[in-house]
Amino acid sequence: MTDILYPVLSLGGLGLLFGLVLGYASKKFAVPVDPKVPLIRECLPGANCGGCGFAGCDAYAEAVASGAAAPNCCPIGGAPVATKIGEVLGVTVDSSDPKVAYVKCQGTCEKAKDKYEYYGLKDCQEAMNVPGTGAKACEFGCLGYGSCVKACAFNAIDIVDGIAKVNKENCVACGACVKACPKSIIELVPEKQKVFVTCNSKAKGLDVKNVCSVGCIACSLCVKACPKEAITMVNNLSVIDYSKCVNCGLCEQKCPTKAILNFRQPVKAKVQVEEVK
Repeated sequence: MTDILYPVLSLGGLGLLFGLVLGYASKKFAVPVDPKVPLIRECLPGANCGGCGFAGCDAYAEAVASGAAAPNCCPIGGAPVATKIGEVLGVTVDSSDPKVAYVKCQGTCEKAKDKYEYYGLKDCQEAMNVPGTGAKACEFGCLGYGSCVKACAFNAIDIVDGIAKVNKENCVACGACVKACPKSIIELVPEKQKVFVTCNSKAKGLDVKNVCSVGCIACSLCVKACPKEAITMVNNLSVIDYSKCVNCGLCEQKCPTKAILNFRQPVKAKVQVEEVK
């Protein structure tokens, strides 16, 4: 009987001792949790997309509570979530305009040329490892192998006619596609923006026209046409300052290669009907 009793008492004593030590350590070395963290976490959508710049919603909530991040960085929640977080913090949050992903390339199979037939993995990152950084003749153009599609958790991107296309209805501007694109063709733009430069080429003139019929040739006609000085030439490419652009569309009208698109709905002229006497 004693052969069993002593080991049991010994193990019980050790268990009690370790329990007391762990209990003391948990209180002694406990890291205080800001009570605002769980409240902020409840405001977030829980997608853990990383669009805020943090590893997930938990990390972002902690950063906001500590003051290391702004309360309006959640791209999925947008203004409503930012307002809720502001209420938790007791501050007024300046909610920025919603954004959406945009692909700066029109180089479809018909409009852009290829240097060779690519038979590798259908992945843009892998295609960048082959000679010439992919089969597309324009070294700055969309490869169309879908790295952005795989990165998008919201089914907002498809490959259509050889290039990536964004479904604005599904896009939450998380930025995953922006990070996945090896050629930096995708950017986040204001949702209200209607006029875009749909090219990413840093080449010029014939070097562009020889590989793509809708590329920016750096002619600067759009720069001269803009009444708001919202367009500048950066590395042979037209760049729109969205904070100045009023979506007038004059740049699109002057572009000789149609590298600028205007998605604004045309304004219908009012028809005056004379009253029949």
